[in-house]
Amino acid sequence: MYAILDIETTGGKYNEEGITEIAIYKFDGHDVVDQFISLVNPERPIQPFVANLTGINNQMLRNAPKFYEIAKRIVEITTDCVIVAHNSSFDYRILRTEFSRLGFEFERQSLCTVELSKKLIPDQQSYSLGKLVRGLGIPLSDRHRANGDALATVKLFKLLLTKDIEKKIITETVRTETKRQVDDKLLRLIEDAPTATGVYYMHREDGTIIYIGKSKNIKKRLNQHFTNDNRKSKRIQEEVVSVTYENTGSELLALLKESEEIKRNKPKYNRALRKTKFDQALYQFTDDNGYINFKVQKADHRKISITTFSNKQQAKTYMHRWTEEYNLCQKLMGLDNGESNCFNYTIKQCNGACIYNEPAEEYNIRAQKLIFNTSFQSQDMIIVDRGRDIDEQSVILVEEGKFKGIGYFNLNHQINNIEILRSIITPMTHNRDAQHIIQSYVRTHKRLKIIKLQKNV
Repeated sequence: MYAILDIETTGGKYNEEGITEIAIYKFDGHDVVDQFISLVNPERPIQPFVANLTGINNQMLRNAPKFYEIAKRIVEITTDCVIVAHNSSFDYRILRTEFSRLGFEFERQSLCTVELSKKLIPDQQSYSLGKLVRGLGIPLSDRHRANGDALATVKLFKLLLTKDIEKKIITETVRTETKRQVDDKLLRLIEDAPTATGVYYMHREDGTIIYIGKSKNIKKRLNQHFTNDNRKSKRIQEEVVSVTYENTGSELLALLKESEEIKRNKPKYNRALRKTKFDQALYQFTDDNGYINFKVQKADHRKISITTFSNKQQAKTYMHRWTEEYNLCQKLMGLDNGESNCFNYTIKQCNGACIYNEPAEEYNIRAQKLIFNTSFQSQDMIIVDRGRDIDEQSVILVEEGKFKGIGYFNLNHQINNIEILRSIITPMTHNRDAQHIIQSYVRTHKRLKIIKLQKNV
């Protein structure tokens, strides 16, 4: 199955482009079986020359969905598909960058119709999409628009499939890393590993832990470690003698255990993972007129933050989302630097806090709700997630805004007493990394059950 796509962008500096339009056709090798086409609000201005080329301007995109709003659909339509694009290195990079800004790792195999065309249809005057399909008699309408270019790529790819009689070139062009042969020792370690979610520990001959990792499928992750050709992987493959693991059931618990145990054990090959996983934080302040303002800036451990983000783009995405969710003012959220009212006030989506039309007391109620829902803010609560077995659930305890530890309880046992909770919890260290992991996970996993605790007086 193939996902044949084309993406139009804002232009600009490398890896700072935003998507303005995307078209994806799911193709089974014979027919198109699904499709997705949409303009996208890139949350940044379009370069003038790009607007002239595509005909897409900033005004057209004002009410278009933002990338995070269509990300789930893109994941669905491309799952178990090979990405096909004309100059796929560009389109695939743009998609991976956008998903990375949301904290999601987007990985697919890919094929490039430029490379395939050069091998299967040699001696063409040009391999740009427009000139190539014109020379092959393939109709192309709406050039430099995602839908027109994607449809033309579908027709071009169908032609390439018929020309690839031996099916060798397509197989060889799929962008997957070459897997080297795994020796018997590594095969045994992979075979003995579970497919469960959890934390795994690689040991050398004297039992010392040389690497700690987490995965939703430990067996699959070990297979990646033991077939990679990079320098670190080769060293691990040479030194590892045994692998132990702990099933956590919950990915969140696996993330927390991995972070804690890397800090405690300081494994030889986990140097990169010891670094802080975030560099941006959300802070609040009250202005001279009594309104709560929010500001994203570089994380500073000396200040109390509401929450943290992996990067600026992820922070900006959530700030836009929270502005809409809590009906907050773009100016007070730090998203509009204009001198007068914010844009949302113009379209009646802001109550006028930016020009003092809405009383600070009323506005601050919604701002405080964002703070309460997003931060720990001296709260006592438990976060309930899946357990290791079907009749078990995992629990994370937060007391007075600090992460206390993790544990498990049986589904038939009602957890509502903090003393019972403390007895089943394995204590863990509260630090900025743990807080970031919990807050980031809760933001992106809405299915989690969060229970506020009432302490006995």
